Amino acid sequence: MANLTVTHTEDITLNGQQFGGTTIKSFSGINEISKRIATITTTEVTIATFGIAAGQGIYIAADVRYIRFTNLDGTNFIMLTFKDEDNTEFRIKVDAVQSFIYNGDNAGGLVDTMKSNGAALSSGLADLYDITADADTASCDLEMIVASV
Repeated sequence: MANLTVTHTEDITLNGQQFGGTTIKSFSGINEISKRIATITTTEVTIATFGIAAGQGIYIAADVRYIRFTNLDGTNFIMLTFKDEDNTEFRIKVDAVQSFIYNGDNAGGLVDTMKSNGAALSSGLADLYDITADADTASCDLEMIVASV
């Protein structure tokens, strides 16, 4: 097991004044890293599925702590769609040479429907089920890193 350290830095000076900053987040107990680059076409395709057992392209939802998506294309954007077990979706646009980070819960990963004592959350959150992607007007390479405990 190892610690994953993610450092996010903004560096900007306007009119002689520094406005940037650095945030460091450490994820302990990481014992699995999946890194891949996939070509995303204009047809929506599933790029990750989450469940209770691991398999090809399937991650154990309760173990995932960190996911980063980076659009490696210099021109076109990619749309990511996150769907939960209730078929509720949200989409995010990842512009050319941009990244999107999706963090799991520190203790429960992507399983958000139960508290540690087994009681249901009052927030109405549901477990993440899958992530799909499709490109804007031409195929794009998408880098994806998934870190799990």
